[in-house]
Amino acid sequence: MIKVRNLKKEFIQGQERTQVLKGFDLNIEEGEFVAVMGPSGSGKSTLLQLLGGLDVPTEGDIVINQSNLSNMTEKERTIFRRKYIGFIFQNYQLLPTLSVEENIAFPLHADGSLTKKKNQIIIELLDSVGLKGLGRKRANLLSGGQQQRVAIARALVNNPSVLLADEPTGNLDRGKAEEILGLISRFNRENNQTIIMVTHDIFAAGFADRIILFKDGVIDQVISRKDDDYAKYVANFMA
Repeated sequence: MIKVRNLKKEFIQGQERTQVLKGFDLNIEEGEFVAVMGPSGSGKSTLLQLLGGLDVPTEGDIVINQSNLSNMTEKERTIFRRKYIGFIFQNYQLLPTLSVEENIAFPLHADGSLTKKKNQIIIELLDSVGLKGLGRKRANLLSGGQQQRVAIARALVNNPSVLLADEPTGNLDRGKAEEILGLISRFNRENNQTIIMVTHDIFAAGFADRIILFKDGVIDQVISRKDDDYAKYVANFMA
């Protein structure tokens, strides 16, 4: 589903070069739920931006569904992103004065694909994420957990092959976080969507099939949540 080869990314400010990703390979299978963990500045969010086509690598290839993002123009990446990639952000990134339904429908306006059929999908998504009856309510009047549910529905409205989540529960308490993680896991199981989630939270990572531990711009370790000592290992790694 996703193949990453010799991925490198550096940023240049004046005369200073900062190498964030230093070259690594990674394979992610279709329908897999992967958590990416690591200390601040280890390259986790940069990896997510590259996988989502929001930026391009300095070197290396990212192949999703047999399409190489590294060889695409900016316009081609934008079209690919709208068609195949969904994003969930820590700070929700909703338009506060729009209704719940309007926020969910926003990606459909962007590519001109809002139809009666898609309107029905929005209604079904509202029900699926536990927001039935709240479609006309303004987004800024919702609780944090409800706003994150809107963000999940928006990310799913185009039925993307890949869902990228950047600290999706970072602003939520443990109870609300568990609800959101359960929701993401359900879509992963039922729709066979590939999910890549960046998180600092061991509890959140425990919902994933595999945990990729990042350190200094490379993959330090890949472990399965089925491993008996994964929680202890991750805790020591993040300390």
